[in-house]
Amino acid sequence: MERFDSPFYRSMLRSVTKPARYVGGELHAVDKSHAFFSLCQEERVHFALSFPDLYEIAMSNLAIQILYSALNSDEYVFCERCFAPDVDLRAFLKERNLPLVSIETMTPLSNFDIVGFSLHYELAYTAVLEMLDLGGIPLRAAERSDSDPLIIAGGPIACNLEPMAPFFDLVLLGDGEFQLPMLVNEYKKHKASKSSKVDFLRHVCCMDGVYIPSFYEPHYHEDGQLKAIKVIDPYAPQSVRKALVRDLDSAPVPHQPIVPNMEVTHDRMILEIFRGCARGCRFCQAGFTYRPLRERSPKTLIEAAQRLIDSSGCDEIGLLSLSTSDYSQLDHLTRTLLPIAEPRHINLSLPSLRLDSFDFELAERLARTRRGGLTFAPEAGTQRLRDVINKNITEDDLFDAARTAFENGWDRLKLYFMLGLPTETDDDVEGIIDLTMRLLAIWHDIPKDVRAKRLSVTVSTSFFIPKPFTPFQWERQISINEMRRKQKQLADGLRDRRISYHWHDFESSVLEAVLARGDRRLASVIERAWREGAYLDAWHEHFNRDLWFEALSLIPGGADFYTRERDDDELFPWEHLDIGVTRRFFERERALSREGRVSLSCFDGCSGCGCGVWHAGICSQTSSIEQKEEGNHE
Repeated sequence: MERFDSPFYRSMLRSVTKPARYVGGELHAVDKSHAFFSLCQEERVHFALSFPDLYEIAMSNLAIQILYSALNSDEYVFCERCFAPDVDLRAFLKERNLPLVSIETMTPLSNFDIVGFSLHYELAYTAVLEMLDLGGIPLRAAERSDSDPLIIAGGPIACNLEPMAPFFDLVLLGDGEFQLPMLVNEYKKHKASKSSKVDFLRHVCCMDGVYIPSFYEPHYHEDGQLKAIKVIDPYAPQSVRKALVRDLDSAPVPHQPIVPNMEVTHDRMILEIFRGCARGCRFCQAGFTYRPLRERSPKTLIEAAQRLIDSSGCDEIGLLSLSTSDYSQLDHLTRTLLPIAEPRHINLSLPSLRLDSFDFELAERLARTRRGGLTFAPEAGTQRLRDVINKNITEDDLFDAARTAFENGWDRLKLYFMLGLPTETDDDVEGIIDLTMRLLAIWHDIPKDVRAKRLSVTVSTSFFIPKPFTPFQWERQISINEMRRKQKQLADGLRDRRISYHWHDFESSVLEAVLARGDRRLASVIERAWREGAYLDAWHEHFNRDLWFEALSLIPGGADFYTRERDDDELFPWEHLDIGVTRRFFERERALSREGRVSLSCFDGCSGCGCGVWHAGICSQTSSIEQKEEGNHE
């Protein structure tokens, strides 16, 4: 095994910022190299778990901890980590022609059997190419030989990785904690049989969640719209169905997560209390791609929390989900966890609370460990627009929650909104201003001896991005000029010393929309932008709009082609991928949105989205209605 742990390689870390990003040796990090490399080469699989961003982002990600633990539980698999280097180390490696190496054993990426990328946002695509290049691996799958590592990807945005499809040998769609170890086990058999990479891909392509991009070929109309997606390998299925963990209690929970040696973005223990969402907000991709909602039992969560506390030393536990207050046994769970956490001065945080289910008693109970600010996401400034997006909360929900909080001493409030939503008008933008000012008035009307001395309100806005597998996947994104005008209208109206206003960049929002609904023609755009210097694009200080918009000139129509409204019957680049929710359901929801009508949540009845075929989680109780309405998947 070639390693680069020479004194010279180590010494260079003294000249970079935050060398702790690269040295490894953290509590609970795994280095099984001595025993692993004594095994026969055909028996073992060396896996590089990669995240295309800096260490402090990667080590805040629960998926990295889950997959790292799951893979290393197999004595014949050695999973190491490799994250994107910061610009200083990147320059150092390039100047000295040194390879990018793993954290645990400083092994070059090109020496691994499999390099797997966990992808969570589109603006990380150029970092994937940079890591492959620095690792000495050919960028495109068609350029790699059987002696090169297998390059795979998964994560939340795997539901449309078509812009990156030429760079990956294999994409995992859906839940990965069981599917990835199964895939690695099949790769182990492949190594022992010494079969070709193509034979391996043909062998696994019918597994749930396994998508082989090279087995499919897109065809386009003259105007650039997608004409057809043809299967070009006889072993490939017509449609790739996502992998799903039906029983979350059976899924692995990392009881001894790696404890970083430096401060990371989310420096806390994480408990995923359920997966999926029952609400159906029409802009939310995760709410649909993670369906159906599946809960972990309190028993599983309490045991996991106790082991996390004993093994990590962190001072906060975050209860993670898309909507934490929807957990059916939240009261019981928090009442049980608090006596465990409080004696050790551990804060219990619930980062995703809904306004219509805000429980003051619960919030007050949690504040006994540490009183933080309250965060709510009305998303839109008027009830009309909240009905369009199916948010299903009212101004009364917000005002009642805020009044209760102010009366009990809370002095910090964060509000999240989205600008540019379908059908939004200037009146809707003005509604954000009006709603915020009414909140200030509520605080002002509370007696001074009851409320806090000061109030701080933070208003944050992002721009609507039409995402695949949502009812808004057909909608346009507003132009940069419209973004600028709406943002100015809001900033002008929120001039108050008690209000802080933060907004998202215009150009990066456009790029995210382009990549989110993009097709394979964008692979050349991404590669062009990367070769011109694009890297770590999700970081404001590194994002270069000119590089991207020049690269987009390779596509007729540029960014506008991808941000436009799609035709009703237009074929999408992700049409051959099945996340469980049917196109017919999205069409119905889009029609309801245009009428300003809301839909039931899964708690209130089945809306026939298509996920009942799994008989999992909440769908195990309502799938009979759904199957009657929808029948088989489209």
